[in-house]
Amino acid sequence: MATFPPRKKRVPVHGVLLLDKAAGHSSNDVLIKAKRLFNAEKAGHTGTLDPFATGLLPLCFGEATKFAQDLLEADKTYETVIHLGLRTDTGDTEGVILETLPVDVSRARIDEVLAQFRGPIDQVPPMYSALKRDGKPLYEYARAGITLEREARPVVIHLLEFVDFDSPFLTLRVRCSKGTYIRVLGEDIGAALGCGAHLKALRRTQVGTLLLADAVTLEQLAAVAEEERGTMLDPVDALLDSFPVLALTDELARRFLHGQRISLGKEDVALPATTGRVRVYRASDDCLLGTGQMQEFGVVAPERLVSTAAK
Repeated sequence: MATFPPRKKRVPVHGVLLLDKAAGHSSNDVLIKAKRLFNAEKAGHTGTLDPFATGLLPLCFGEATKFAQDLLEADKTYETVIHLGLRTDTGDTEGVILETLPVDVSRARIDEVLAQFRGPIDQVPPMYSALKRDGKPLYEYARAGITLEREARPVVIHLLEFVDFDSPFLTLRVRCSKGTYIRVLGEDIGAALGCGAHLKALRRTQVGTLLLADAVTLEQLAAVAEEERGTMLDPVDALLDSFPVLALTDELARRFLHGQRISLGKEDVALPATTGRVRVYRASDDCLLGTGQMQEFGVVAPERLVSTAAK
């Protein structure tokens, strides 16, 4: 009977890995591989990238998974190449060609059309998406040849910048709100230009304040010795650096970690200038305790707590 070596016991790993995802892999595939390389107990990603897309995919480990939602809500920046004159059923290179049309557009016409898509717009989610209807993702209906009605959703295109046009390829830079489908944006721009389009390439360069320039590939991660991989992780609070800081004394930190709402006086701590979400630290060792809601009259209410912060 064949014998197998015992499975390596998973270990607690806490932090954020900025991964540069390669094309041809799903977000879940690369998450599983990264989790295995760290031998981590718990991990999750912060919003998917389509298999054909590349670029920044932040992966959260351990305590960082508690704050992954903050990146799901964050604005995102992309560089994309739109192939004008060719429509596919998925809106990208992985689909079946539906229609080929001539491309006869000028730079002036492109600028005119791009202006229509800047700011708040309504966008109909694609059938080839992970959105669910009756517990089943839309892409399963699409693969079965079924098209369902979808309601348009409001999104915001903060930046839509012309980069290059080498017909039929139009390169753009986009910064957008959560829930924006760049595939749909590319198709809609093609429709407005009268020639149709699909995405030839898509690369995510920024999520919130996190930058692709600071990311590593799976190959780079695998090449590092196992005991040194932890140095490639950003701290948990890398997800929270847009929030004001609140630093508490040891006693107030203990109460905060017990889930108590705390009334703070100016003599206790330096209070943030406004109400809203804050990242909370223990002043004595600069340890992240979690996030809280700063309310009126100097009251802070615990929100998400870091379980490893207790002394």
